[in-house]
Amino acid sequence: MTIGSEIHGWVTDLFPLCRSITGDGIRESLRYLQRILPEMKIHGVSSGTRVFDWTVPLEWNIKDAFIANEGGERVVDLSQNNLHVVNYSEPIDEWMTFEELDRNLHSLPDQPDAVPYVTSYYRRRWGFCLTHRLRDQLRQEPFRRYHVKIDTTLESGELIYGELILPGSTSREILLSTYLCHPSMANDNLSGPCVQAAVARWLRDFVPDRRMTYRILFLAETIGPLAYLKRHLETLQENLVAGFVLACIGDDRRYSFVASRSGSTTADRVVRHILRHDHPDHDEYSFVDRGSDERQYCSPGVDLPVCTLMRSKFDTFPEYHTSKDDLAFVTPSGLEGGYRLVRECLGLIEELGPYRCRTIGEPHLSTRGLYPDFGLRDSWTKVRTMMNLLAYSDGHHDLIDIADLLEIDARELVVVARDLVDHGVLELDLPS
Repeated sequence: MTIGSEIHGWVTDLFPLCRSITGDGIRESLRYLQRILPEMKIHGVSSGTRVFDWTVPLEWNIKDAFIANEGGERVVDLSQNNLHVVNYSEPIDEWMTFEELDRNLHSLPDQPDAVPYVTSYYRRRWGFCLTHRLRDQLRQEPFRRYHVKIDTTLESGELIYGELILPGSTSREILLSTYLCHPSMANDNLSGPCVQAAVARWLRDFVPDRRMTYRILFLAETIGPLAYLKRHLETLQENLVAGFVLACIGDDRRYSFVASRSGSTTADRVVRHILRHDHPDHDEYSFVDRGSDERQYCSPGVDLPVCTLMRSKFDTFPEYHTSKDDLAFVTPSGLEGGYRLVRECLGLIEELGPYRCRTIGEPHLSTRGLYPDFGLRDSWTKVRTMMNLLAYSDGHHDLIDIADLLEIDARELVVVARDLVDHGVLELDLPS
């Protein structure tokens, strides 16, 4: 089984669960991911807790919801699609006319066969989402009264999140963050949590000599990062080198990213460099086009070096926030591509430097066996690359700086830098 197929299997398992920013759906989803990552801890923040300018809401759970006609037929049914109910709807159990019901229906006239995703976390209301085609049909039905039931609870509970810390040899940190609160939509955003779980497993099992400490978070969007930052902001501001929000990273379309507020952090530079070399047709968006959790991580007073990695950017693809974002929209190849992109970014940061030459003046390479005995063109090309790397290894230039000067891929310099470190010519500093 390929890694892409395995990740797609996780997406498929999680897809039916009715998640929200709180409640049993996200709780069950985190427990599923905990089976992949047993070291992950699940934490809670109580309802009513103030997190900066926000308040953790009551916990929401749903058992059943439907619209039934006078003949008893369920014309809209939560069990058929959990997007059918406005997320965080308050309970209702009433008979009403279609005209009364219609005020609480949501559909998309320009996508008549798609069910929209609608939420109302911080204002008490109820509603149903359905295809516009069905809404038009109901207007013509002979039934003029409908039984409307939403069986939900809004009670004191907690906002929960998953946290996995993978220690490195230093306290310098890389953040991976994703959100798990959306109900049955595959790209936005089961792709992010499932790709992130695969990356975390790779870091745990196959990168034992990590320099960086990895802080890996599975949250509810917006309120989740705020609650986490309330608890850990000082540590993150002190130690974070780079951070990545993973979202919409499972389709087969172009790669994209939303830059941090400054647009020039280590995270931005690494993503920009790798996408330019591996996926030159990618799309780059500035922080002005933000829309996910980069908003919280980069906000004034927080200002962390975090960008968002995607394939199709949220709010740009027609399937976005609809029932069309289904298990056919994300693919094993799309998920595997997203997984490998994240790995490439993390691998480069681990080796990024800056580096510092340990000699005064140009080092004597031949005494260390680093200078070629024969004047072959290929060997002299490698020597020139090595000499240029040494020339700029002054403790101020990292591998991307040097690679851009040489107009090559920074990952080509990684092997050269390792060799020079092994021979005692270079020493590695960690990114600031």
